[in-house]
Amino acid sequence: MPITSGQRKKKTKRGRKELRFIPLGGMGEIGKNISLLEYGNDILVIDSGLKFPDEDMLGIDFVIPDFSYLLENKNKIRGLVLTHGHEDHIGSLPFLLPQIDVPIYGTRLTLGLVNHKFQELKPDYTVKANEVHAGEVVRLGCFNVHFMSTCHSIPDSLGLAIETPVGNIIHSGDFKFDPTPLDARPPDYSTLVKFGHKGVLLLLSDSTNAEEPGYTPSERGVGQTLEGIFRLYQNKRIVLSMFASNLHRINQVIQTALRFNRKVALIGRSMNANVELARQLGYIDVDDSAFVPPQALEGMRYNRVAVLTTGSQGEPFSGLVLMSKGEHKYIKLGPKDLVVISALPIPGNEKLVSRTIDNLFRKGCEVIYEGDRQTHVSGHASQEELKMMLSMVKPRYFVPIHGEYRHLVRHTQLAHELGMEPRDVFVLENGDVLSFNQERARIKDPVRAGAFLIDGTSMGEIEGSILQERRLLAEDGIIAVSVTVDENMSLCAPPSIESRGFLHQDEAGELYKRLENAIAASIKRAKGKRPEAISQAIVTAVRQELKHISKSLPVVLPSVTILQSRSGLAEAHLESKAS
Repeated sequence: MPITSGQRKKKTKRGRKELRFIPLGGMGEIGKNISLLEYGNDILVIDSGLKFPDEDMLGIDFVIPDFSYLLENKNKIRGLVLTHGHEDHIGSLPFLLPQIDVPIYGTRLTLGLVNHKFQELKPDYTVKANEVHAGEVVRLGCFNVHFMSTCHSIPDSLGLAIETPVGNIIHSGDFKFDPTPLDARPPDYSTLVKFGHKGVLLLLSDSTNAEEPGYTPSERGVGQTLEGIFRLYQNKRIVLSMFASNLHRINQVIQTALRFNRKVALIGRSMNANVELARQLGYIDVDDSAFVPPQALEGMRYNRVAVLTTGSQGEPFSGLVLMSKGEHKYIKLGPKDLVVISALPIPGNEKLVSRTIDNLFRKGCEVIYEGDRQTHVSGHASQEELKMMLSMVKPRYFVPIHGEYRHLVRHTQLAHELGMEPRDVFVLENGDVLSFNQERARIKDPVRAGAFLIDGTSMGEIEGSILQERRLLAEDGIIAVSVTVDENMSLCAPPSIESRGFLHQDEAGELYKRLENAIAASIKRAKGKRPEAISQAIVTAVRQELKHISKSLPVVLPSVTILQSRSGLAEAHLESKAS
């Protein structure tokens, strides 16, 4: 029901007395992180990410949040702040920013990655980018946003301390408490403690590693592992696969390779783009002589080169997967190669990664992966660090963020172990509205917060027709039927039938004859009716015939061509499908 002007005024007046936290993504899932704070006529948006598709999302490139609530309230949005430059925090910006056209705030590397995305996807849009540094404070509407340095698996990551009219909020961003960070940029413990003493209304804390006991190891430990690998395998070509955004680790690999007198070849579009950007901005300090193009590898001695490639998640067309299949244009792997996979599989990618590792062993490669040595450490806090965050901040209320549902629940259990009351800890779903006033916090009616699928340049709802059709085609195949009829809707020639993905070709001959007879009989019964009726009669006849021989029903795609005596051919291509 539409909101009348009187209702709108009443809602706004009540909203000035309450602060609302609304996650639109990132709750109960890995990725697609986006949330907002709303007070009266002011909205502050935090991050705008994507997530990668599940295996059953056939042909889908990625998934983005449903921005409906932000679009309905875009006049209230005072700014969008970014915690760091990973895809699950910036990936959906090209789909959101042109619609709301608000300023964004982030560190130099984060904004550099954002600008690169817009150059690729929305080159005509000018981003209103504002560079910030850890320690700075920006006022956006009624919100004072303090930017805090954090440690993560990408440089220039931030946490947020936000002053609101109702109370202070801490947003951890993705973080861990690394005592020996590679960039000598330690977590901002002092700001956390300072706000803990002042009083924190709400803590929003990263839950990705809430199931992991102890402390997350330092990234510096991976560097020591790499040093040992290069020293031990001096006579092999070393191929290393990792996230292209893990610039700390990429820099360690490059520096280690140079110390062992090896050149570096970069494989993969995102790997090349991110390394080039990091060099331009000063996060990786090496000159051009450190690198060789992939096409030069064939003539180089194996012990004089290291290869940095994408594909740690088993992505079908990534560099490492193509190498494992023997399909890469420049690199053919064999017994003289050592492959190091320096990443853990994202949940859902385990089979793809295992298949890639198996294929590498089939090539005769020696393979080192996380199960063997410390070739990877997480960028997220484990249980003891999560407890440290809770103990320093001492929040009145707590909401775990960024994780699958079990991670959120496990994080709440940690809060309970530290003495927080169950009524003060909230496990939210995307779209839930957590409302605060000076007396209490409570969950109110949710707002719309679904997801949209991106396929190339097309966007559709997660349960839209395209994905349903692809699932039907993938499960049961397709039968295409083409018939030509005269003006009286009588067959002029036998029906033409083709099938794909439904039955083996050696079984098709007899079935096609039965279908031709059934289709001819159905058209005869529908003689004199409209072309749409002929099309539906074909679908019905095919389905009824298939029920006798198969439990599955393929998509049936009929095409009816009407032969007219005076004006030549007039075609009516009418489509239908079996359920």
